[in-house]
Amino acid sequence: MAFPVPVAVPHPRPIRRLGRLHVTPILAAAARNSGPQPLPDELQLVADVRSPHNHIRVADVSPRAAGHPLAGARLLLLDGPGNIHSVSFPRRPYRPLTSTYFDAFATLPPLLPRPSLAVLGFGAGSAARALLHFYPDISVHGWELDPSVIAVARDFFSLAELERDHAGRLFIHVGDALEAEAVPGGFGGVLVDLFANGSVLPELQKADTWRQIGGMVAPGGRVMVNCGGGCVEAEEEGRDGEAVKDATLRAMAAAFGEGMVAVLSVDESWVAMTGPVAWTSEAAAAWKARLPPELGHYVDMWKPYNGNGDT
Repeated sequence: MAFPVPVAVPHPRPIRRLGRLHVTPILAAAARNSGPQPLPDELQLVADVRSPHNHIRVADVSPRAAGHPLAGARLLLLDGPGNIHSVSFPRRPYRPLTSTYFDAFATLPPLLPRPSLAVLGFGAGSAARALLHFYPDISVHGWELDPSVIAVARDFFSLAELERDHAGRLFIHVGDALEAEAVPGGFGGVLVDLFANGSVLPELQKADTWRQIGGMVAPGGRVMVNCGGGCVEAEEEGRDGEAVKDATLRAMAAAFGEGMVAVLSVDESWVAMTGPVAWTSEAAAAWKARLPPELGHYVDMWKPYNGNGDT
């Protein structure tokens, strides 16, 4: 574990859309050039760790970053481009919403046949924090490949406290998420948020992978996925985020069938969900009624995926 390191930034640079949420241009350029990777003025480096799997950085967005949607946030940055993999707001620990796609993930439990979720790609636990906060009967099993990410999450994102407060409901597994095993009878649902080298895992562009993940879910359960999009900055040149998103959606449609994939966009991050998408107004109203008021608007954002790569 590295100690907090001060960062000298020679020139002010704005943050635009970051990684899986937004991308910091200076980080992406530095990664491609294999040069130093300073942070822009709005970010204060808190920790810098290198593991066999990741370059892990924790950074705080200045609360004085006027007008920035993540002002006051703590970010988990992974990969050369500095993609964001978790967001928390230390100044408001009891309000886990982030105004990102993690909030869309928190709408899934009312649709599930049983109160259990697998999170494939746990990061520092942003999705789990919201799920455990809003749904007191749910259990969450998270898989994260890199033990250093979990260690950083415990040290800098209050994951240790989350585990303590929800003992018996939160279970963290270190290992390959694509080798995760379901609980007896299957999970009520699965959240998939799997990236490597700044891009959605290549395995998720294969229908067989989605059939395998679908096998983890109980009858009537659903899978919800962060598919990335044009906002994602990959380490590998030519691996375009928009094209990878489209290939991921095509693979999902091939695995789950026509009319069984829906999509929505949250600040250019595309989220997909499996299961019947032609819900009635009564079904939509029932879903909203079981959600916290802050999350109800997501119900109206879903659109059927047409299977042609267009959304």
